[in-house]
Formats: sequence, structure tokens, C-alpha cells
Amino acid sequence: MKILGIDSSGTVAGAAIVEDDIVVAEYTVNYKKTHSETLLPMIDEVVSMTDTRLEDIDAIAIAAGPGSFTGLRIGAATAKGLGLALDKPIVSVPTCEGLAYNMWGFNGFVCPIMDARRSQVYTGIYDPECMAVIMDQTAMGIEELIAYIDENISGDDAVICFVGDGVPVYRDIIDEKLACAHVYAPAHMNRQRAAAVASLGEIYMKQGKCESADEHKPIYLRKSQAEREREARV
Repeated sequence: MKILGIDSSGTVAGAAIVEDDIVVAEYTVNYKKTHSETLLPMIDEVVSMTDTRLEDIDAIAIAAGPGSFTGLRIGAATAKGLGLALDKPIVSVPTCEGLAYNMWGFNGFVCPIMDARRSQVYTGIYDPECMAVIMDQTAMGIEELIAYIDENISGDDAVICFVGDGVPVYRDIIDEKLACAHVYAPAHMNRQRAAAVASLGEIYMKQGKCESADEHKPIYLRKSQAEREREARV
């Protein structure tokens, strides 16, 4: 099975091809570029460099959200356009699950944190040894998350690994207030990766978790700032 993975949910943009549990190609950029400029050229690069015909892929896996509203829309539009043009299904991968999958096999729990501004994060808690969802992805305050972890992740051997772009923003408060033993993912695992999205997409595709390009919608979890400001004026 051949899966094209796309991720533009955060500051990182990436495209990857995974075939039968092997990462054939991955292209990632996290440097002062807008996803509208980079995403399609990345896809073209991983396709052309591997002599892949888009017609031969089995599905398109997309980091569906939460994340940057603009980034999610760019990714969704790209995936839907390709899906419609190629008549291929879309595999919607929750962003936090994709981030947690970077740490597959970690002996502990994984907590993705994406900066949602105003002292809030998009987050979830996962057991990466079996990819069990301990707390489904949600938007919450960082101090609320810390309290939840200390209340629910217990045991002398319990350890939680934080991953995501919220780490440098909230690391000091986590170190100060979190009692649970914790670590931070290394550089090559601490941001969104299209290869993780594609790999999870392959698993979900085999489980029948896919949708048509018409059906796909981003997962926002909360209203955009523009929507909140408009409602405040009413």
C-alpha cells in the first residue's frame, strides 16, 4: 500500500510517501516560509524524486487538525484537490495523534502540546506502545493540563514525554509546576512529520478509516479569532 502524507497543521510543512511500512521519501521545512508556497513543491519533489505516479498512490493522509487555521485550510484544500483529481480516498489523521506517533515505542506516555495562544494548547495524551488514547485531543489551558496530568498520570514509574511547538513556549511553567516525571522529545521527533501522518494513514486505511475528498473537513476544535471577535461585537 502506498500513502502520500501531507502536514501543514503547524509551523512545519511536510510531504512524505510511505509504502508497505517503509518511508520512501520525506520533505520537511520549518523555516520562514508560508505553506501556500511550499506544500505543492514538496509534494512534487517527493513524487518526482521517487518516480512515483500520483495515480498509483492508494490514499492521501492529511494532518486534519487541530492547528493553525490557515495551515489546516491549505492542507485540506491540497488534499481535497488531489483526491478529487485522482479519485483517491482521504485518510484524516488527528494532528495530536500524528505527533504522538513520532514517539512510538516510548516507555511512558506522550503529550503533544501545540501553542494555541492565550496560555492554551491543543493537546492529548497517548500511550505510544499501543497508540491508546488516554485523553483525546482538545484545547485547554496549560495549567489545566498540568493539573490533569498530575491527577491522572500516577505511579512511581510514570513518565510523560512532551512534544510539539508548545514546548519552548510552556517548558518553564511545566518544569515549575508539573510534579509528574517528564521529558521532552529530541529535535528529530519534536515537530509534526508527514512520514508519521502517512504511516498512521496506512494503518487507518487498512482499518477502513477513510473518507472521500468531498467529505473531508479540517478539525478545528475551537473557533478562529476572527469568528470570536465577530461574535463579541454582536
